[in-house]
Amino acid sequence: MLQTIARGRDAYDAIIVGSGATGGVAAWQLAEAGLKVCVLEAGPKITDADFTEHVMPYDLKYRGNSSPYVGGIPKSPDLMRNRPIQGLVYACRESNYKWFADDIRNPYQTPGDSSFRWIRMRVLGGRSLSWGRQSYRMGDIDFRCADRDGYGENWGIEYADLVPYYKKVERHIGLSGIAEGLDQLPDSVFMPPMPFSCGEELFRNRLRARMGRVATIGRSAIITKPHNGRQPCHYCGPCEQGCVTHSYYNSPTTTLKAALETGNCDLVVDAVASHVTKDPATGKAAGVAYVDRTTRVPREVRGKVIVLCASTLESTRLMMHSADYGLDFNSSGMLGRYLMDHIYQGGASGRMPELQAKPWAGPPSRPNGMYIPRFRNIERTHTDGMIRGYGYQGRSGPSFKFGSPGFGESYKRAVHERAEWHTSFGAWCECLPRYENYVALNRDRRDAWGIPTLNINFSWSDNDLALWNDARVQAAEMLEATGHKDVRLTGRPSIGGFCIHEVGTARMGQDPRKSVLNTWAQANDVDNVFVTDGAAWASIGCQNPTLTMMAITARAADYIAEEGKKGRWA
Repeated sequence: MLQTIARGRDAYDAIIVGSGATGGVAAWQLAEAGLKVCVLEAGPKITDADFTEHVMPYDLKYRGNSSPYVGGIPKSPDLMRNRPIQGLVYACRESNYKWFADDIRNPYQTPGDSSFRWIRMRVLGGRSLSWGRQSYRMGDIDFRCADRDGYGENWGIEYADLVPYYKKVERHIGLSGIAEGLDQLPDSVFMPPMPFSCGEELFRNRLRARMGRVATIGRSAIITKPHNGRQPCHYCGPCEQGCVTHSYYNSPTTTLKAALETGNCDLVVDAVASHVTKDPATGKAAGVAYVDRTTRVPREVRGKVIVLCASTLESTRLMMHSADYGLDFNSSGMLGRYLMDHIYQGGASGRMPELQAKPWAGPPSRPNGMYIPRFRNIERTHTDGMIRGYGYQGRSGPSFKFGSPGFGESYKRAVHERAEWHTSFGAWCECLPRYENYVALNRDRRDAWGIPTLNINFSWSDNDLALWNDARVQAAEMLEATGHKDVRLTGRPSIGGFCIHEVGTARMGQDPRKSVLNTWAQANDVDNVFVTDGAAWASIGCQNPTLTMMAITARAADYIAEEGKKGRWA
């Protein structure tokens, strides 16, 4: 039997499920608007003491390694035994692995020929603790993509609808970068940019002169000057392990912190959300049922408005499971459909012969790189049968030659003498929304808290793969055009989900017959439930998605607060 909690209040104005990038924004905006808010987080609380960016690998038992196997040989079995999937991602390391979901207790299935890696974090702040921090606006080329090339559906919103909310988020979290004046990559509110390396500066100038393309510094949610009591980045490097100076955006030290400081926000950790509960008198949502992570006691917290920010697939799983308790979100038949991720891990690299490489193993380590905005299908809509486009992330700098001959002093000398200056780029390519990429609830297999798991059905389309191949060829052409030697294509197509940019499955739109949410990210079937994380997306674009998720959340929070003033949620 559910134990109902109200934390000193009969019912909250809003319950937010998830404490990551979008949950933090929802809590901040609603609490500052005067609403009484409760944030549910499935994982434990953390503090600055849990951040390990200054812990050296040689101080750790496994020297900071994470992957459970190398060449079939166990590398850190006692750490990663329960994280065979999470341990594959670059950000999951010996010093922070406990932040990531236990794959044994949190299973999912990929039936048939499907292949998908679901990377999850179960900790206060979620994936905002270890995200890549690359932050880019999307434009009407993305929000109105169906108008341009006839594929899929528009979002039902335009770039102008999000501009005020992009600005609000950017000013609060701090974003460094350079304005370039491109419609396909609208400029943000920027702090001073991180500097280019000399090779990147040379590449940028040559690329513009010889091919008319832009290479800019990465637009990163890392501050470069003091901001709201936070200190600028000191380039220590391993941001995925936390940041004691609070230089990069994560929700516990920025948005969630601001929410808690209002006195209007309560935080409940170790709360594994199960489903949205139903008010039998109104047919609307009444609250959220959850299971205590450590005691497994079932509980419920009640609220007038529910905001799902649990991450794309977790939010959709909550909606699907809610149907078992009488709350159906799927009159359109679209819930769970149109799963997307970026296809990446392909590009090109080359040597810049005119620059002298002097490798250095110590600090500083700039936590950023270059970005080449989309140039494919800008003026036109199709190229060689392909639609949509891609952008690149990469860097240019000296590289060690670890295969050098010698031992001891002679080896060290050879490493430096044979060092070269290299430039490399990888492409992030748009994935088309397809009905056959979907998730479904598996009631026959449940997680450690008795909640049904997901079957994830996913594959790349021919267009996705064509973009990936084209991006590699174009990367090589750009390197050759800018004077690089020994240019080679790199990579192979990534597995779905491994980019950790999964979106879709509860898409927004103007037509309730084709969407799960309306243009305010409000559920068509249950109007006091909002879904503002990546589940709401109708298409994916090629930009990193987090900044746009946060802007959508800020817009929805504004709407919730304004409607509340009219008495709608009473």
